[in-house]
Parts: sequence; C-alpha cells; structure tokens
Amino acid sequence: MRLLMLAAASSVHTIRWANAFVQRGMEVHLVSLHTPHTLLDHRVTVHRFPYLKGLGYVVNGPLLARLVRTLKPDVVNAHYATGYGTLARWCAPAPLVLNVWGSDVFGFPEKSPLHRRSLLGNLTRATHIVSTSEAMAARVRSLLPVPKPLTVVPFGVDTDLFSPRPPGDTVPKGVTFGTVKALERVYGIDLLIEAFALLVAQRPALELRLRIVGGGGQLEALQRQAASSGVADKVTFVGAVPHDRVPDELRKFDVFVALSRAESFGVAVIEAGACGLPVVVSNVGGLPEVVRNGTTGLVVPASDAFEASVQMGRLCDSPELRTSLGRNGREMVCSEYAWSVCVDRMLDVLQNNVRQNMNR
Repeated sequence: MRLLMLAAASSVHTIRWANAFVQRGMEVHLVSLHTPHTLLDHRVTVHRFPYLKGLGYVVNGPLLARLVRTLKPDVVNAHYATGYGTLARWCAPAPLVLNVWGSDVFGFPEKSPLHRRSLLGNLTRATHIVSTSEAMAARVRSLLPVPKPLTVVPFGVDTDLFSPRPPGDTVPKGVTFGTVKALERVYGIDLLIEAFALLVAQRPALELRLRIVGGGGQLEALQRQAASSGVADKVTFVGAVPHDRVPDELRKFDVFVALSRAESFGVAVIEAGACGLPVVVSNVGGLPEVVRNGTTGLVVPASDAFEASVQMGRLCDSPELRTSLGRNGREMVCSEYAWSVCVDRMLDVLQNNVRQNMNR
C-alpha cells in the first residue's frame, strides 16, 4: 500500500504512526510543513513544504495536488482537522482518512463562524474520520450536519518501553506524586499544586514530593504559586523531556495525577498506567474513558482541588491500594491500549478505505 501522510513531522505522534506503517511494510510518503524529527524512520520519504507563517496550509494546495498526481497514493491520511486537514482538500481523487486530535474540533470552531465553516468543510471532504476517544468522536458527530464513517483509534502505548519500575530498585521514603503535562492552564497544573499543598497541610509528618514534567508558558506563575503555598521545597519542576525519557520520569512517581480542565484523550494517563502507576484524574473529556474508577485509578470532579487532595490522601495512606490500582492499570493498558493493537485498528481503517475506493 502506498500511503501519503499529511502531518507535523516534528510531532512524536506523527513519528510513531509513520514509523509503525513502514515497519508493517507500507510505502510511506510524509508531507509536512514542519522540520522532520531525527527519530523518523529513514524509510519514510519526507516531502517538505514551506510553512509561510501558517499560510502554507492554504497556498501549498496546488503543490500537493501535483504530488498526488505523481505518487498516485492508495490512500491519504491527514492528521489534525484544521491545518493539515485544510491542505488535504487538494488530495483528490485519493480517499482521505482524517485523524482529529483535540483542539482542532473543540477549540477551533468556537473562534468564529468562519473557523467553524472551515472545519466543517475539512471534515466533510474526508471519506473517513478517526478519533482518539469516544468523547472526541461525540464532538465530531455533533458538528457534522450529515453523519460520516468514524472510528475510534487511541494513540496507544509501547508497553515494552513504558513498563513498571524494576523490582529491587531503591525507592525514596514517603510518596512522590507527579504529572507529565505542558505547563498551560488547560492542564490544571495550578489545581495540582493547590491539591498537593492541601495534602501537605493535612499530613505534615509524611515525606511528600511533587514532580512536574513539562515546559510551558505558566512556569514562573506556577513556581510563584508553589512558593506562596509553602511547598516550593517539595515541588520539582523538571522541565520538558524527550518522549523516550518519559518512562524514566514516570518510574520516579508513586502516583500520577492529571487534573486537566479539558482533555480530548489522555495518552499521558495510559502511559502512566503502563508503568504500573495508580492515577488520579479529573472527570473531563476522554480522561474517564481511560481510567476505571476504583479499579485502575480515582476520578475526581473537574476543578475540585480539595477532592483531589482527599483522593491523593487515600493513596498516601494505603500502599496496598496504590499497588492494586497500578497493577490493574497495567493489565488494562496492555489489553486495550497496546501500541500494536492500535496500529492494527488504524491499518484496518486505511485498508478498508482503499478497498471501498477500488470498488467504486
């Protein structure tokens, strides 16, 4: 199968999909306005288009049309329904599988009627839509005036790379909470610091730590919050790390916490589950889909730092609960979100669209 992907070559998710496809024997051509990452498999042929301060998604259309006529791909797979979804309008006559990611269908259409109309045009052009979560799939269905074929395919996790802390490793006393998120308001890092400060006040005798992995625009504000809350000495801002280093960071946690205000899926949560960590998450978007409340983790009301601190306290007080939730979480991720399973699902979507196109 000859596949033409339209996606950000700098994104770890693009890299994982493109590399998986060539490893399954596909001929993969990647059109991107972004600089290719060094982790991209050398067998992926990259066609770099000019970015032009974002205008490239519009003005590169004729260039893409010429490439499609030359390559004659069996199927086109565009990732992100706005930027690359706009460029994908020029990919006819090849069938188009469009992967929606989150902000492209939640935030973008709310900016103005023009933004909404542009998004609907991109979704309508697709022959098939792929969502990473049921919550996002419901959002797409609510936007479309006429139903279209839609399949849920999670991002998935490499359960060999993301694995529990080896038995016998030295573990610091006390309990380490942590998260791996961009330092932006939507991800609720301020709520996590507030919940952690409440927990420290409730259990002054315990050795409690909070590790925050990620970079973003709220770093200084969050550092000030930690200081004003009296927990600066217990909070470590690790900064952004490459994706292949995330498992090492996760293994330094005892509990993973994601108190996002909005979340389309929750790949960081299933990565934590793959590492055998119990999780505490807010009841928003796709997060409740990837956590079985009381079995693999604990779900708390959105924007409720107090309730989050209560559930974090439960996990502080019970090593047995931490162990059972973490073990169950690892089992669930391996059975439902293993990367190979998700690649199989995506390949089925692509192959079905090729067959349907041939039968027309």
